[in-house]
Amino acid sequence: MPRDLPTPDPARVASPAAEAPRAHPYDDIDRMVRSVVARTTGGVSPFSMLEAWSDWALHLSRAPGRQMELGERALRNGAKVWEHLLRSQYDAAPEPPFKPKSYDHRFTHDGWSRMPFSAWQQGFLATQDWWDHATDPMRGLSPDNSDRVKFLVRQALDVVSPSNLPVMNPEIIGQTIDCKGRNLVEGARHFSEDMMRTLTQAHPEPPEDYQLGERLACTPGQVVFRNDLFELIQYTPTTETVQSEPVLIVPAWIMKYYILDLSPQNSMIRYLVRQGFTVFAISWCNPTAEQADLELEDYRARGVMAALDAVSAIVPDRKIHATGYCLGGTILSIAAATMARDGDERLASVTLLAAQVDFSQAGELLLFLDESQVAFLEDLMWSQGYLDRPQMSRTFATIRAEDLIYARAVRRYFLGKEDLASDLTVWNNDTTRMPARMHSEYLRSLFLENRLTAGRFAVGDRVIALKDIAVPMFAVGTESDHIAPWKSVYKARLFTDCDFTFVLTSSGHNGGILSEPGHPHRHYRIGHRDAGARYVDPDTWLAGQAPQDGSWWPAWSDWLARQSSGRVAPPAMGAPAKGYPVLARAPGSYIFQR
Repeated sequence: MPRDLPTPDPARVASPAAEAPRAHPYDDIDRMVRSVVARTTGGVSPFSMLEAWSDWALHLSRAPGRQMELGERALRNGAKVWEHLLRSQYDAAPEPPFKPKSYDHRFTHDGWSRMPFSAWQQGFLATQDWWDHATDPMRGLSPDNSDRVKFLVRQALDVVSPSNLPVMNPEIIGQTIDCKGRNLVEGARHFSEDMMRTLTQAHPEPPEDYQLGERLACTPGQVVFRNDLFELIQYTPTTETVQSEPVLIVPAWIMKYYILDLSPQNSMIRYLVRQGFTVFAISWCNPTAEQADLELEDYRARGVMAALDAVSAIVPDRKIHATGYCLGGTILSIAAATMARDGDERLASVTLLAAQVDFSQAGELLLFLDESQVAFLEDLMWSQGYLDRPQMSRTFATIRAEDLIYARAVRRYFLGKEDLASDLTVWNNDTTRMPARMHSEYLRSLFLENRLTAGRFAVGDRVIALKDIAVPMFAVGTESDHIAPWKSVYKARLFTDCDFTFVLTSSGHNGGILSEPGHPHRHYRIGHRDAGARYVDPDTWLAGQAPQDGSWWPAWSDWLARQSSGRVAPPAMGAPAKGYPVLARAPGSYIFQR
């Protein structure tokens, strides 16, 4: 049922209300209509997209020089395609003039190098090249609108790509001949299964080989604290002595925590335990409509701070290495700055994994965020009480539609192949909901208004500043991250004065963090800044850091050890006398909430 979400308190979240509440009951009619439209568009505002199109078209219409340039490019691209076709008559494999982007794997099959498939491929890529150029920034055109039009054109072209059409895709044709059409029968079965799952919103069950608590999230431990927001897991030590200072992991609440405790061979938590660290991890709840009023402040005070209280009670008189991943790193940064402001000295260090504190360069997610977009999402959440799993998943998938939508659809529906099960794909399908009020506050105060680094984010009626954080900081960015681009993650260096170590690792948002020792084809760069040293821009930093082969995990483990005060006997599991008894075996119960 729709609900009237209370206006956020600006003193707590430093974010004005999404819209001033009005008394007229007709307002609910407007919000209901917008929420219905938002359901059909996946939360994407058509008004924002129309504004982008009109801005681009009007600026192009009054730029005759740009029009001439585009006409010339169209002729040149067409000539290149015709030249390629002519060369194909006497050269079996001529060098194609247009090549797919590095992340586009739709044309990897050998058949695309033969006629007539190469003609269709080159025609598509030539069109894609022209539109990429046509949607480049123009003088006077809003950069945001330019990016949105480029994104929309890319989505439209992806729909009509020859790789999506069975009669134009050599791989589909070959597979159909080899299998005598059985691949299409299997594909139809896959399509009906997926359609039924979409209509019923059923949560996919993990394969038998990837059961939670058995193969995934299986590092031994105990739940030692639970409230309505999270469970705190303390992991069982495996070494005779441990580092004095424990590690607290704050994961993102948009997904389940076990991205950091996947299979035994690539579990970051298991790795830390084996390196002699006492590890605690937060396992967030999966919010329901009844928790729509949860605030960003709840995740700080009753989440991060409550976990720190528990760790301090179980491992008394010791400082804590706090580690935040993705959104968990953002809320940890807010908590650490608040603690610094208030004189709370319980932190030994702060580690941010693919986490942003400044959102001015937050990558392609900004395409979905302006006032109209956020209002659309707010109306959608107003009617539901939360932002649901599929609505978030579609947004992330659309950013890399070539691979995550169309290439998968071709493989599954036309080639008849099952999705390959892996620990990462099982986790990726195990998404959670986002409480309406908290998500609105997060989008407005951080994404839209960037208040944290602008000095306008207040906690408890007083503004906080990242420069107050004095403990050593370790930040990790990943080279191909399209959710938290590494240069955006690097900006934590600009807004802090503490001892700062930055690592840039290969792969993307999840794969770069899951970079266990022994993982093939991994490398990283690492650099250190002394407290109070001058700022170095990311490009200069990159040029000065040579890549090192292997995993960055050992470098981080060594860094944590250097910030510690020595080894001691492992602490007991929980602290019953202080109100933190052992409640259940890891991974607890919240991980199973659907």
